[in-house]
Amino acid sequence: MKKKWDATELKDLDGIAKELLTFIGDHRVLCFYGDLGAGKTTFIKAICRQLGVTDEVQSPTFSIVNEYETSQGEPVYHFDFYRLKTVEEAYDLGYEQYLYSNYFCFIEWPEKVEDLLNLRKVDLYISFADSKRQINCEYD
Repeated sequence: MKKKWDATELKDLDGIAKELLTFIGDHRVLCFYGDLGAGKTTFIKAICRQLGVTDEVQSPTFSIVNEYETSQGEPVYHFDFYRLKTVEEAYDLGYEQYLYSNYFCFIEWPEKVEDLLNLRKVDLYISFADSKRQINCEYD
């Protein structure tokens, strides 16, 4: 399945996030690809708002993983693998307990752990050019 969205303003992201959550059905692992500054974390914030996350959403660049909670008390996991030097570091985090938890897992820089992502997931490709953010979504 594939779908594409264009956002010309930040406020467009909330509507796109809502559509995305409907489009992906019961998929829970979302991988965010894009250059530094493309808006991966910004879009994850919009998705978290749609899920009712009550915590402050910020990039887990230094902590590698942040855990948020929805208003229904469900966890949401947000990974940023940018600083990982080896795949073994993801093993040390216990990545499997998160990815197979059936809760939402948002992964920035998934290309760093591509070999570990042989599971049911949604790939989101985000680019920003000419004052427009483009979001391409693909999954099986």
